[in-house]
Amino acid sequence: MPELPEVETVRRTLKNFIIGKEITKITVHYDNIITGDTNAFVTSLTGQTIRDIDRVGKYLIFILDTQAFISHLRMEGKYNIVAASKPLNKHEHLSFLFSDGSELRYQDTRKFGRLELVNKETYRHDLPLCKLGPEPWDADPQAIYRKIHKSNLPIKTLLLDQSLMAGIGNIYANEICFRMKIHPATPGKRLSKKRVAELIDVSTEILTQAITQGGTTIHSFDANGITGLFQVQLQVHLQKNCSVCNGAITKEMVRGRGTYYCPTCQKKQG
Repeated sequence: MPELPEVETVRRTLKNFIIGKEITKITVHYDNIITGDTNAFVTSLTGQTIRDIDRVGKYLIFILDTQAFISHLRMEGKYNIVAASKPLNKHEHLSFLFSDGSELRYQDTRKFGRLELVNKETYRHDLPLCKLGPEPWDADPQAIYRKIHKSNLPIKTLLLDQSLMAGIGNIYANEICFRMKIHPATPGKRLSKKRVAELIDVSTEILTQAITQGGTTIHSFDANGITGLFQVQLQVHLQKNCSVCNGAITKEMVRGRGTYYCPTCQKKQG
């Protein structure tokens, strides 16, 4: 699933290609891609010009003249910018035709992604974005500590909770736990105030590094041909041996999520 760095890479890439372009036609090839009324989505956006692209957590927000819509890529969503004459592939479910003859297409092999009209002025304060916690850069250590210091949930699970901190997914949660030398199944209540502050700092550091490198290319992620490079820096996710002690990396399920860790470097605290 694209996480914050991947979505940020998509945002930056798309801004280079579509800002200032007028939408002359929208074709929806799979209605369920749209949350809400499909006809309202099409009617409201046709004739509008894309002015900016924002991001909150893993959500993209396309800002137009008087309208806005959010896009969540979920597992395998991506955007392709092509000539309108290019044949549609079977996984492209939505097309925005621009006045210059180019087309922005939303592709999603699993059809899990969603697009939805939102209020241009208040989208950060409305559903679904208002349910998100702060991104690591903006997280308050005291506030995070108050939310987890009595929790029996594994720290890995807490890192994936978008209402706690937005933007972290499975890959980066594994990397954060490894960098902190903490077992991913360690209950949140075992973290001291100092360790919570460290958790936020490490999360910020890793996500920043990943953004600089263009995200992580795992399976199908790319941003219109821009593939991520952070995968070459992954220390535990999908790895066979620990980069610190050279011991074997273990993979197991933590609350239903595939989790990589080093049993030597990451001791569990019960």
